[in-house]
Amino acid sequence: MNKQHIVENVRFRQGRLCLVVDGTLLECPLDEVSPKLASASKLQRETFEISPSGYGIHWPLIDEDLSINGLLRTNPKPLTQPTRKHA
Repeated sequence: MNKQHIVENVRFRQGRLCLVVDGTLLECPLDEVSPKLASASKLQRETFEISPSGYGIHWPLIDEDLSINGLLRTNPKPLTQPTRKHA
């Protein structure tokens, strides 16, 4: 299976969804990307599954799905640049 994205370090801080995608830190306002997540409890937010292909994130307790490509379009200017390893 080809991975579309490598998603890691998903967390919530001050009304924002913060995650690292392909080595780049993204911060997205919850109320803009998902009203369901914005109004969810801490337990509901912290119970998620990242798709094996890296396509998206699913929150089963609130039946919410977000695509990584959609989040990248929401946040076109990443907070940090990807970390590249040189051979």
